[in-house]
Amino acid sequence: MSSNPIEPRSIASQLVLLFTLAAAILLCCGLGVFYILVVRHAFQEDNQFLADKVFVLRGELKAADWPATLIGELKTPHPGEPGAYWVRIIDSAGRIVVETPHMGEVLPPEIFPENKPVSAILRSKSYRTNKKLFSLVATTERANGQTYTLQLAQDRSTDDQFTRSFGALLILGLVLGILASTIIAVTVTRRGLRPLVKMTETLKRVGPTRLDERLAPVGWPKELQPLAVAFDRMLEGLDDSFKRLSQFSADLAHELRTPVANMIGEAQVALTRTREPDEYREVIASGVAECERLSQVIDNLLFLARAEAPDEQTQRRVFDGKAAIAQIAALFEPVAEEQNVTITCTGEGDVFADRMLFDRAVSNLVENALRYTLAGGAILISIAIEDSQSKIAVRDTGCGIAPEHIPRVFDRFYRADSSRSSQGTGLGLALVKSITKLHGGTVSLESEVGRGTTVNLIFPRRGPLEQFA
Repeated sequence: MSSNPIEPRSIASQLVLLFTLAAAILLCCGLGVFYILVVRHAFQEDNQFLADKVFVLRGELKAADWPATLIGELKTPHPGEPGAYWVRIIDSAGRIVVETPHMGEVLPPEIFPENKPVSAILRSKSYRTNKKLFSLVATTERANGQTYTLQLAQDRSTDDQFTRSFGALLILGLVLGILASTIIAVTVTRRGLRPLVKMTETLKRVGPTRLDERLAPVGWPKELQPLAVAFDRMLEGLDDSFKRLSQFSADLAHELRTPVANMIGEAQVALTRTREPDEYREVIASGVAECERLSQVIDNLLFLARAEAPDEQTQRRVFDGKAAIAQIAALFEPVAEEQNVTITCTGEGDVFADRMLFDRAVSNLVENALRYTLAGGAILISIAIEDSQSKIAVRDTGCGIAPEHIPRVFDRFYRADSSRSSQGTGLGLALVKSITKLHGGTVSLESEVGRGTTVNLIFPRRGPLEQFA
C-alpha cells in the first residue's frame, strides 16, 4: 500500500506564515503590556482615592460633633457617578452609627473584608452585584474613647466598563493588526520573489537551439547575483559544449567520409572490368591503408573519450624526465636521420605523471615536429623544473603556424593547412591537450611563420623526487 509523498511547502507560504506569526507575537506582547499598564494605573488611582477617603474619615471621627457633620455630608450616589463612594461607621457594639442612605440595600455589612487596624495596609476587595463592581475596604479607628469600624465602598462600574471596552478594542486592534500583517507579508513576499519568477521565465526559454540566453547578473538582487553568475557560466559551458559537439560531428563525418569514399571509388573502378592480379593487389593495399587510417582515427577518438571522462584514473608515479625524453628521441631517430633532421635532448628533472600517457603526449609533439620540419632542420626536447612544476618543451625549426590559426590548433580535426590533410588525422595536439588536462597541467604553443614552433607542457609535481622508474 503506497502512501503519497508529502508535498513540500512553498517558500512564499513559509515566509508569509513566519512573518504573520512573528507580527502576531509582537502585537500580543505589546498590546498585552499596554493593557496591563492602563488597567493597573486605573486601579492604582482608585485605591489611592480609597486610602485618601479613609484618611479623611479618620480625621472627622476625632471631631466633637462628628456624627452630625458626617451625616450632613453623606448622600446617595447617583448611578454611574464617577468616584461615587459609600460610607458606613459601626461602633464597638455592632450598631450602625451612620451610613450612606440605602447602603444596606446594596452593600450589607457582612460582605466587607475583615477589619484592619489603622496601621495595617488597606487591601480592597472586589464585589460585584447587579452588574456593578465595587471596591470594599474596612478598618478600625479609636476616637473619643471608643473603637469604630469604618466600611468604605467605591463604585468602579465605570472603570470596569472602560476596562472591558478597552480590552475589546485591543482585541479588535490585534485581529486587524494580524490581518494587516498577513496582507503585508503576502505583498512583500510576492514582490521579493518576483526576481525568481523572472529568472524562471528566462531559464524556461533555454533550449538546445537557444543556449545564448543569459541572466546578466546586473540588475538582480544581491542574494540572486551569485545564482545568476552560476547559471550564466553553466549556460556558457553548455553552449560551448554543444558548438564543439556539432563541430566535432561535422569534422568526424568529413574525416570518415573521405577514406570510405576512396575505398568505394577504387573498388568500383576495379570491378568495371577484369584486371590483372597486381592491379587487384594495389586496390587491396590502398583499401588496407585507408582502413589503417580509419582505425587510427577511431583509436584516437576512443582515447580522447576515456581521457575526458570524469572518473578516468591515471597511474601516476615519479620518473626521470630526461631519461624518458631521451628514450622517445631514440625511437624517432631513424626517421629523423632519413629526413636529415637532428633531435637533441637537454635539461634535468623528474616528472610525476602516468608514464604511458606522458610518452604518448611527447611522441605526438615530436612526430608533429618531424612532419613540418624541412631537411637540415633541428628539433630540441628540453625538460626543466620551474615553480615546483615539470616543464617539457618541444621546439622545432619548421615552417611555423600563422597567428590566426594558433587559437584553434588544439581543436579536434583542425588543420592549419588543409592541403596537408593527408599527413595526419588532426587529433595529435588535441590528444596532447587532453593528456595534460587529465594530469591537472597545461599546454601552450608559441609559433612564428618561417621560424618554427615551440610547444610547452606543464605537469604538476608531487614534492621531491622519491624514486625513478
